[in-house]
Amino acid sequence: MNEHMQQLLNYTRREFFQRAGMGVGGAALTTLLANDLLGNIPSAVNPMAARESHFTPKAKNVIFLHMVGAPSHLDLYDAKPKLQELDGELVPDKLWEGLRLAFIREQPKLMGSPFAYQRQGEAGIPISELMPHLGSVSDELCMIHSLKTDHFNHAPAQLFFQTGFSRFGRPSLGSWVNYGLGSENSNLPGFVVLITGNVAGGGNSLWGSGFLPSVYQGVEFRSQGDPVLFLSNPKGMTGEDRKRIIDSVNHLNKVQLADVGDPEIATRINQYEMAYRMQTAVPELMDISNEPKHIHEQYGTQPGKASFANNCLLARRLVERGVRFVQLFDQGWDHHGNLVNGLKKKCKQVDQPIAALIKDLKQRGLLDDTLVVWGAEFGRTPMVQGDRKSPGRDHHKDAYTVWMAGGGVKPGFAYGKTDDIGFNVAEKPMHVNDFHATLLHLLGMDHERLTFKFQGLDMRITGVAGNVVPEIIA
Repeated sequence: MNEHMQQLLNYTRREFFQRAGMGVGGAALTTLLANDLLGNIPSAVNPMAARESHFTPKAKNVIFLHMVGAPSHLDLYDAKPKLQELDGELVPDKLWEGLRLAFIREQPKLMGSPFAYQRQGEAGIPISELMPHLGSVSDELCMIHSLKTDHFNHAPAQLFFQTGFSRFGRPSLGSWVNYGLGSENSNLPGFVVLITGNVAGGGNSLWGSGFLPSVYQGVEFRSQGDPVLFLSNPKGMTGEDRKRIIDSVNHLNKVQLADVGDPEIATRINQYEMAYRMQTAVPELMDISNEPKHIHEQYGTQPGKASFANNCLLARRLVERGVRFVQLFDQGWDHHGNLVNGLKKKCKQVDQPIAALIKDLKQRGLLDDTLVVWGAEFGRTPMVQGDRKSPGRDHHKDAYTVWMAGGGVKPGFAYGKTDDIGFNVAEKPMHVNDFHATLLHLLGMDHERLTFKFQGLDMRITGVAGNVVPEIIA
């Protein structure tokens, strides 16, 4: 026996506790902190268990359509006859003085929309000629013409729109919903992400869990290869082999969870078991070829190909199976130039499938419980950017349009109003914080009570702001 071990054995009980005081205290502190951490998550054993909302919800699921790059609200939803009259005139001095824009540096000219508007449906909501299919479901839409954000650069504005904060490290809206309500399907994630085009500038933080346990982050489903990375068994391994390994690993994880109390261990247990169950559920979900012919014609889908239309159909299939939050990102809406051709192309890609999604949900009785949201990180300026032969519009944070459908919002309704040229909010402003508070309210959650203790503070997606807008709720 070495000398050091002999000294340890010769310690009396009192000497041991005197010398190990910091260690014993540290162990006690670790236990207290672990209990505090576990108190933040609804169930250390199954953190994704379905949970009761704060009050009776209007909606149970969300399909959130984020048009990455920010389309021009002035060319799609916010008709401005006065702007048409002033087309080609310089922006008034009083408006230009002190104005900061992302790219425009010299006093620009105003630009009316090159596209015609028509009043659609019984409610008479004006919608651009670029969105004829959406016009056919206009009576389901709740237009919000007065949204405001705090940022005019893409990545910070995207983060703010999805997380309520302009820097990395905060939970996304879908993660907050996942944390607050859990999942109704034990074989699929509660929060699924579908992407067409490149990933947005905000990156995967747009569906990340931030300081929440990572079990609540969004799971990206891919259009080609394994829908989820490493979903398939390695070559030579059977499903029974994999199950046996997962059971053994999770037995050890549960021992460690009981000992340490780290919520990330609960995440690991849940995700191992979820991955095994997903091996059957996900391939069946992602195979849209078994949908009827009329559904493919309605959406414009092509099985086996990556497209926004396919993702819209998958979104319906996901909420049909109880997935709580489905996020669609569609890249390519950043039109600083070539606005006419660029907007025509993008609208042609999304108009039919979005309208089909709303019709399909309604026909299946799902629209009442499913909130469909269309929006982007900011809007576009009423002044021209670049050459008038191929004009574009710059970023604009002070007023733009988003819309919702189903899920307890007023159908065929328009909220808020911008000024005559669509530059500032003239009536009923809605900040992004208010937008988040209202969306959570529709899901039966009080944004002031949906909190998570982090760094000694009860954190929430709306920070210290946010008010529910009852006028848009049916």
